[in-house]
Amino acid sequence: MAKPSVANDLRKTRASPGTPLYVHLPFCAAKCHYCDFFSVAAEGHDRGALLDALLEEARRFAPRAPRTVFFGGGTPSLLEGPELVRLLDELERISGWRDSAVEITLECNPESLDFDKAVLLRQLGVNRLSIGFQSLDLPTLRLFGRVHDVEQSFAAFEAARSAGFQNLNLDLIYAIPGQELERWEEDLTRILALKPEHISAYNLTFEEETLFRKWMEEGLLKPLPEERELAFFWRTRARLAEAGLDAYEISNFSRSGRECLHNVNYWHNGEYLGIGPSAVSKLGARRLANVKGIQGYARRLADGPDALVFGEEPDALARLAETWWLGLRLDLGLSAEEARDRAGTPPGFEDPMPAVAAGLLGQGLLEAHAGRLRLSPSGLPLADYVARQFLAAAG
Repeated sequence: MAKPSVANDLRKTRASPGTPLYVHLPFCAAKCHYCDFFSVAAEGHDRGALLDALLEEARRFAPRAPRTVFFGGGTPSLLEGPELVRLLDELERISGWRDSAVEITLECNPESLDFDKAVLLRQLGVNRLSIGFQSLDLPTLRLFGRVHDVEQSFAAFEAARSAGFQNLNLDLIYAIPGQELERWEEDLTRILALKPEHISAYNLTFEEETLFRKWMEEGLLKPLPEERELAFFWRTRARLAEAGLDAYEISNFSRSGRECLHNVNYWHNGEYLGIGPSAVSKLGARRLANVKGIQGYARRLADGPDALVFGEEPDALARLAETWWLGLRLDLGLSAEEARDRAGTPPGFEDPMPAVAAGLLGQGLLEAHAGRLRLSPSGLPLADYVARQFLAAAG
């Protein structure tokens, strides 16, 4: 007997034409110690069976002509050439993404990206790569559980450039236990010499259900003091700005016109469809999430209409609060009218959020800019606190 979806009225449906598409590929060479995304070491798993399930889900729900496509994980570049060909060519037959998508991103780790693979990805239609450098310090890479070294990071970047990629992001993590600000500045200098189009630089966090969190609770790792984290935060922003990389989002920096369009849609609280184990979707007012676990994901698609494990339809007030906290992550910020439009509030809706924003403006945590509100310099390090004020107003 076919298994029911999460709820009949929240069943997954085919996304509307143009909806951005996210594809989650959970395989990694090894699980990073700080990572709380669903990912697994690839050894011992049937990658072909996972691709079978992914493509079946795409046949049922993927949009035609998606505006952007993002292959994340996990480490999508870990797939072998024939696997990449199968996945991308079949997704093209299902959705026609090669003619429609203006941005097609694939996440890579240095150990699984060489010149031949970069060439293949270009030939398959990928036009943006996100490479996980994370650090230029070998002991830190080992602390993270990364399996590549610093030389491999630079070699992967050069391979991508030599293959013709002109839109490259580098992922970095700072404020690591024991890290010195001067060494971080030296690392940034080396990275900026590569002239990447985009950098994602994140303050290290100790997420639940990670080895880093366990080690912190056991006293084996100690986060940097808050004042030192702030020093890293501000120096990173200043150094990247000097190099022509604007902070268009709290942790994301790009040259003009090279913002990650797929992620900007998330921060605009736009619609998107996710396929793969643990992938989430936002379709209209619905928020949906697939089951974690490779075998469970494939089983649900074999036995039932979808792989959903969660579904909800937040009310207008909750959607509005969500829209504010997401939109304020962007340097452009947003206006109350834009927030109501993105949240899909009904006519005559009584909106409490301008009053919340006014209070934060009075505290100096928001500022007015070009007809919108955005985080002020004082508010940027307190973005999570600001977000909680909007979420609290929604109850």
